[in-house]
Amino acid sequence: MLNKISGFFIAIFLFLTACANAQEKVFVNEQGKIKWTNSKKDAYFFGVNYSAPFVFGYRHIKASGISVEEAIKQDVYHLARLGINAYRIHVFDTEITDSVGNILDNEHLRLFDFLINELEKRDIKILLTPIAYWGNGYPEKDIPTGSFSFKYGKKDALVNPEAWKAQQNYLQQFFQRKNRYTGKTYQDDNAIIATEINNEPHHSGPKALTTEYINTMVKTIRNTGWTKPIFYNISESPKYADAVVKADVQGHSFQWYPSGLVANRTQQGNFLPHVSTYNIPFDTIPGFNKRAKIVYEFDGADIPASYHYPAMAKSFRNAGFQWATMFAYEPLAIAAVNTEYQTHYLNLAYTPSKAISFMIANQVFQHNLPANVSYAQNNSELVNDTLFYYANSSQSIVKTQKLKHIAGTGSSKIIEYSGNGAYFLDKITDGVWRLEVLPDVISLADPFAKTSPNRKVRAISWNNNTFKIKLPDLAETFTIKGANQNNSFVGKATKQAFTAGPGTYILSKKPASAFKPKQKVANLFLSEFVAPADNNNELRVYHNPPRNLSETSDILLQASIGGADSTAKVSVVFNTGQRRGRQIEMQKKGSVYEAKIPQSSISAGLLQYFITVATPESTTAFPENIKGSPYDWDFNAQPYEVFVNRANSSLTLFNALRDKNQLNYYNPDWENYGLAYTATTNANELAVTSIMKKTDRTNFMGWQTYIGDLVQNRKADLQNFVQLNIKASSSFKNATAKVALITKDGNAYAGNFTVTDSVTTAQIPLSNLKPEAMLLLPRPYPGFQPLFYQSNMPKTFSLADVERLEITYGYQMPETVIGKETSLSVINIDLK
Repeated sequence: MLNKISGFFIAIFLFLTACANAQEKVFVNEQGKIKWTNSKKDAYFFGVNYSAPFVFGYRHIKASGISVEEAIKQDVYHLARLGINAYRIHVFDTEITDSVGNILDNEHLRLFDFLINELEKRDIKILLTPIAYWGNGYPEKDIPTGSFSFKYGKKDALVNPEAWKAQQNYLQQFFQRKNRYTGKTYQDDNAIIATEINNEPHHSGPKALTTEYINTMVKTIRNTGWTKPIFYNISESPKYADAVVKADVQGHSFQWYPSGLVANRTQQGNFLPHVSTYNIPFDTIPGFNKRAKIVYEFDGADIPASYHYPAMAKSFRNAGFQWATMFAYEPLAIAAVNTEYQTHYLNLAYTPSKAISFMIANQVFQHNLPANVSYAQNNSELVNDTLFYYANSSQSIVKTQKLKHIAGTGSSKIIEYSGNGAYFLDKITDGVWRLEVLPDVISLADPFAKTSPNRKVRAISWNNNTFKIKLPDLAETFTIKGANQNNSFVGKATKQAFTAGPGTYILSKKPASAFKPKQKVANLFLSEFVAPADNNNELRVYHNPPRNLSETSDILLQASIGGADSTAKVSVVFNTGQRRGRQIEMQKKGSVYEAKIPQSSISAGLLQYFITVATPESTTAFPENIKGSPYDWDFNAQPYEVFVNRANSSLTLFNALRDKNQLNYYNPDWENYGLAYTATTNANELAVTSIMKKTDRTNFMGWQTYIGDLVQNRKADLQNFVQLNIKASSSFKNATAKVALITKDGNAYAGNFTVTDSVTTAQIPLSNLKPEAMLLLPRPYPGFQPLFYQSNMPKTFSLADVERLEITYGYQMPETVIGKETSLSVINIDLK
């Protein structure tokens, strides 16, 4: 009885606290800190951008036959499930205004009102950016809208007096209008805490005009009765930073894309060096340090991994930021194809481990909690007395006495799980927990490659998976009762284990019927559940053949299989080109299938193989998705192919023809420098050519490529290699360039080599490579972030730890070529 009474008063206290927070505003003090008005404590906000009411996201959701309102409700639930407290979007003014800035009260604006109302229900705070300047097409072509942004464009809008008038007219109407769902203006709505005037302004002309523009827009907003903080972007036009600081704003906004944008492929390698620090170069500008700092957009673009978000959050805290919103959360309704912004891919259902990592980053940023991250294990985790979150499996030992919230993917010392979707376990009271289970997800294609509504990259599979929950609070035996709509599951754990599908459940040592599913935990009803329907309905094999192999090692082949039921037999059939094909069944390991081809079955030369999916009715062979078996007399299809090397053969780390689309390159001067693919004087030979149209004494060019897979696939042979052979040429004699091998920890070991104006092979003994800083490629954005990274590295390195190759060109340029066009062409780089 005492526990029930205590629980009641705790619930009342939490309710009153939540109500108080909902009414509280923020302000920026004289030291540039964002503070709560009542408590005067520092305020921190972490969340996402999300644009379903606008542009392509809106169009694609509508085209999918899904209610945009329902799509928004689903996504906001998942955002609340991740625990975020911040939302920002640059309102696509091009869809809600005319050419003179009058607001068009249309479907886009109504849905934006609806979104704000849904966010407020979950106590998610909002930063408004009224002007985006963008068109509404991407990734399609822009559609003429007749808006002031369409008429003037981003650059002209900041200097043209008529464009200023249109923006003033728009801002006046924007801040005076009432949301049709909340019934409040943005000033009266305490969930809306601040505004950023516009999105990524590209300033030009006199600096005084920049200050005048900002102050004009600030005055317009203030004249509507707006008293909340106003922010202005400082990172997009850094040359105008001093003019921006002179303006009458309370803070400045920044962005961070440490892995660049739109690689059109998954970026591989360790990106922790890229996110180790956030550099702010404006500290010397008078008045800057009295301004609050926010990050309006950030992401590790083109990275599917589960380790980088907490590291980014820590760097943001260290730099003094108090708001950080990722760009952009992918709407659940279209996340199977990732069409909205292909370079970004974050969704709780479709990228579960990445989403849990984001959830951990939220705790790091909001509450300054320490997290463990590992590139090698591709995981992150947060452990304290009350929280245990892990993105991918964890081996940490956790105290359970005070534990209240668990979220994860994979397994841990507390939860063993056979599926690969996300799950959440929240304590309601002693002996009673709420379990939420998302469905499994299957990879079908590179999500960061060129996108299309017809190209599915992930599939959802509703499977029954096994749980074993080892919580003393639940003991060995407990009841399981479905809580969400249409979930009639009733069961009992045996020795802490049970089987269940996607849904929400009440786990209890007591009869589950004694608890009300409509009760709330945090901002979630016990009965709530959102998940996409099973769309794993097409037989697909996602497999990237190894780029090289060795006759001295077993071969591990992995594939993700979509559309195959549990009765299907998946196999590798290899060496079919020699008419003596062998078959090895692939075993399901988590979300992928694996098969090991033993060394005894491998010989140097060309390995050809198919992956077959067989049911009692038929067999389908891949890569060409052809009905039939490689053993059939009339089977005719092209296999996967990979070369198996002899132990003492060289290891090709780079070949221009093979690897031309796998480069990240540095170019400091896009007008005068460039990268080209050129033919050499030899037949069928390609070179990657770095070109300086006007060579100077200070700039250089560089590129990197990922070689970690090449090194690991020849791991047994690495002891044989003693030097690098670089086949290259230059536009002049005795040109100097540099090659570096970069390890998994971001340690670079470099050496110079010399080439001439004809194709030659330079040789560098590995023992001659010396520690040096690595280039951070892709180039982090904004461009004032560090270009180099150097750790406290050992003097020697192991080839087994190498994962990137780097070439730089432009050092020590002789006086005779300054001002002239020069180039470096690299054809091949081998380990010998």
